[in-house]
Amino acid sequence: MGIGNYEVVRSKRKSLSLTVTRDRKILVRAPLSVSEEQIGNFVMAHGKWIERRLAEMRYTPTFSDGSKILLLGQEMEIASMARAAVKDGVVYLPRADRERALESMLRRLTRERMQRMLLCICEKEPSLEFTKLTVTGARGRWGSCSSKKHISFSFRTAFLPDDLAYYLCVHELCHTLHMDHSAKFWACVARLVPDYAKKRRALKSYLWAMNCL
Repeated sequence: MGIGNYEVVRSKRKSLSLTVTRDRKILVRAPLSVSEEQIGNFVMAHGKWIERRLAEMRYTPTFSDGSKILLLGQEMEIASMARAAVKDGVVYLPRADRERALESMLRRLTRERMQRMLLCICEKEPSLEFTKLTVTGARGRWGSCSSKKHISFSFRTAFLPDDLAYYLCVHELCHTLHMDHSAKFWACVARLVPDYAKKRRALKSYLWAMNCL
């Protein structure tokens, strides 16, 4: 869908808003008094944001056989099998309840990968440790760390490549020492991931994953 193709929904609201829906439609919510020209100018002014959102959503799976899904940072094809599994670049899903089966598999993959990485990092840096790992369905953030050194990750981290998943593990482990984003915290991150700023920017291209499942 091009930027010039959008749907307008008018209501008794005070401002314009813009949304790109999960089925890649551009939706503009507008006050009753706003003209078509004003709406068009509003959409064009946000053209780069719309293009970025559409690009981010290109890997959002439809879950049908033959469709593509970006998993563990790799583009894979979906196919049918009795049980959910990943093998030789193919994501196998049962024919029924595919989304639930995929989420269950992603939770398992997330726990296995993130725990492995966390333990590896703690072995390198004895000052870093965690008490518990939990996999959640969080949409607003990739991970979190409590004052009790309890680390949580969204199962959607399973869509990320290893280098970004590793950065997230380092980020949350450094929070076990510094519960803020102070200079000391970022120095802790930089010791293990010198190009952490690049990794943070790269995560923005995976924001589509937060709306997946």
